[in-house]
Amino acid sequence: MTDELSRMDATAQADLVRSGEASPAELVDAAIAAIEKLNPELNAVIHPLFDRARAEAAGPLPDGPFRGVPFLLKDLAAELDGTPFCEGTAFAGDYVSQGGDQELTARFRAAGFVICGKTNTPEFGILPTTEPARFGATRNPWDPTRTTGGSSGGSAAAVASGMVPAAHANDGGGSIRIPASACGLVGLKPTRGRVSLAPRYGDVTGGLVCEHVVTRSVRDSAAILDATSGPVPGDPYAAPAPRFGTFADAGARAPRPLRIALMVDAPTGSPVHADCVDAARAAAATCESLGHEVLTPTLALDGDQLLEHFINVWAAGNAWTMLDWEGRVGREATPDDVEPLTWALVSMGRALDAGRYLKSVEELQKMGRQLAAFYDDNGVDLLLTPTLAQPPLPLGSFDGGPDNPLHGLIVAGDFVPFTPVFNATGQPAISLPLSINGEGLPIGVQFVARLGGEETLLSLAGQLEQAVPWADRMPAIHA
Repeated sequence: MTDELSRMDATAQADLVRSGEASPAELVDAAIAAIEKLNPELNAVIHPLFDRARAEAAGPLPDGPFRGVPFLLKDLAAELDGTPFCEGTAFAGDYVSQGGDQELTARFRAAGFVICGKTNTPEFGILPTTEPARFGATRNPWDPTRTTGGSSGGSAAAVASGMVPAAHANDGGGSIRIPASACGLVGLKPTRGRVSLAPRYGDVTGGLVCEHVVTRSVRDSAAILDATSGPVPGDPYAAPAPRFGTFADAGARAPRPLRIALMVDAPTGSPVHADCVDAARAAAATCESLGHEVLTPTLALDGDQLLEHFINVWAAGNAWTMLDWEGRVGREATPDDVEPLTWALVSMGRALDAGRYLKSVEELQKMGRQLAAFYDDNGVDLLLTPTLAQPPLPLGSFDGGPDNPLHGLIVAGDFVPFTPVFNATGQPAISLPLSINGEGLPIGVQFVARLGGEETLLSLAGQLEQAVPWADRMPAIHA
């Protein structure tokens, strides 16, 4: 049964429970068997919670849309009360979450998901690869010598390999979309404020961070967003509700003819690999075959300004993260407590004065208005880009060591120039696994909508999923 379940999405597994063809306990046991089989090679799950999951599956579960479906929680931001929590850092020691679940975690559980463990992430979620010093590298199931991307690389490897059908992910510079591209999954970054960060957080790093999942299917991503979206009273802002029913409804209906702007040049000027360009152009051709219009207007963004202000906000965010962890641990951190890149970014953030930080937030907000004007001025519904500028890189590519601590950040800038800008602008963006290159590696393409435009994204994504099916593509390492 494990092999059959490993090829099902979360919606199909939930249907088995509703029909009585499988019990939650059977689904959870199958997921645990898959994790035990594959994790020694992939290193996706760092905190198994098998006893807890089996006990939860045996008892009464909420009658949510995903009742009894096994799930994994990324070990970053979304806490589960009473379980280990360390965000990839040795500085956390044996810290255990206390004081209740994060709101998002509670919503996952209310939807019926059974959390079977927590997944690997780079230290503090900094890099677009999942190779923390504390836990070691997560390996890509398509090619274990390659990165899974990051920072949700553990979750992506687990879903792609069939351990679970869906897993938690979050995104402050591409951390849902990057591993989705590298591992051949659907990765939707929702509109800023769509999913609450309550109760512990309000506005993380100037609004860069969003929460959601990585999935195998569009319908799962849409239905999970229905189950988890919506503000908590007191949130700093909230995204508008869907206009035409649910997100699941949107994913199931064909879109009207859309005007799609194709951009294959990186806004920062970084070189873009031919495989990534080809994938975006192939997606554009598929869109045209489905009746959509593809345009090539010029999007003039100042890449140097984008990098400067994004890194300022990112560095300030790392200083905040360290302050948060010092409060949890009860002592000040030293350079020996964290990785060299982490300490370099924390130091940059601590040296940044408040005025410069707010100036960078303001400049990124201006870019948001510039992007909004681009859609209006060109009558564009969506923007289409490569998700990554290169295929998944070899493991170790980001390691500069103590003598060159910023090396990973420089490599990241060239690897992921297409994703961070939309964290800055707050727009929803989705990576779809539409292509495989000559080496057998997945190459994602990114579609970006206007603020609040997830319905348009999901409608087109569902249409593309039917036109270019990916459900039967399996990586070399699979349950």
